[in-house]
Amino acid sequence: MYPLQYIEPVFRPPSEWKSLILQVTNGCSWNRCTFCDMYTAENKKFKPKKLADIEQELITVAESGLATGRVFLADGDAMMLPFNRLKDILLLIKQYLPNVTRVSSYCLPRNLTNKTVQQLAELAKLGLTLVYVGCESGDDEVLELIEKGESYQSSLVALQKIKQAGMKSSVMILNGLGGPELSLQHAVNSARLMNEAQPDFLSTLVVSFPLGVERFAANFTRHNKQAFRLLNQQELFSEMKILLSALALDKTIFRSDHASNYLVLKGVLGKDKAQLLNTVQLAIEQSNQIPIRQEWQRGL
Repeated sequence: MYPLQYIEPVFRPPSEWKSLILQVTNGCSWNRCTFCDMYTAENKKFKPKKLADIEQELITVAESGLATGRVFLADGDAMMLPFNRLKDILLLIKQYLPNVTRVSSYCLPRNLTNKTVQQLAELAKLGLTLVYVGCESGDDEVLELIEKGESYQSSLVALQKIKQAGMKSSVMILNGLGGPELSLQHAVNSARLMNEAQPDFLSTLVVSFPLGVERFAANFTRHNKQAFRLLNQQELFSEMKILLSALALDKTIFRSDHASNYLVLKGVLGKDKAQLLNTVQLAIEQSNQIPIRQEWQRGL
């Protein structure tokens, strides 16, 4: 455990479980997505941390003697910081934790609007080599309903910038986000976005609402859509089949193994596409023949 004080709750990607979580901002500057309750607590109002405080935390970690190979910049919106602030943070990490081999962060597409490819490339050279982009969907109608503040095009531009800068991108798509009515277009257009962007990593999670679905569902009613409901297990499998069938990826590492998923899928697309599709088809036709997570085994 690193000897730092955090403003809780703090979230990180599952793959960053061994990383030093360096909280350079608190909360999320957008914080309007109707599916997300991560930063709604009163103490999670967005605020950048002072550079002097970040430096002191790095000194604390360095003096602790704990091995630190990777750093994750928290909270949910660290990449909204200006280029110069991010550069200063990365230089401090190099100064105090010279053995760090990778720095990563969540990234909203809008975070890159005022950052050039050249600036991103400079950040990559300083160690920021992986960003987790929550695209959620490639469908503009779904994105509007969830108040993401992004579009197919804005997501694509950001992902292309990341690739051009020599960074790696890990993209998340939310299975079931459009409910039954928009399931097909959500899957097809999400695949279309991924095909154009060719991310390094792609993961899918199942949308869930531990604090209640009312706020999320209200937009569907307001826009004259069918009343939103969560997809059942078979509908989720069918949506996954549509997504996988439409994906044309060259060498993207694909993971659908988050605790929210009923069906664990892992592979490289497109090499393992046929195998993954066969597994999904088996789950649809004979779910008793393969491991399916029970409700008590699932979580966020």
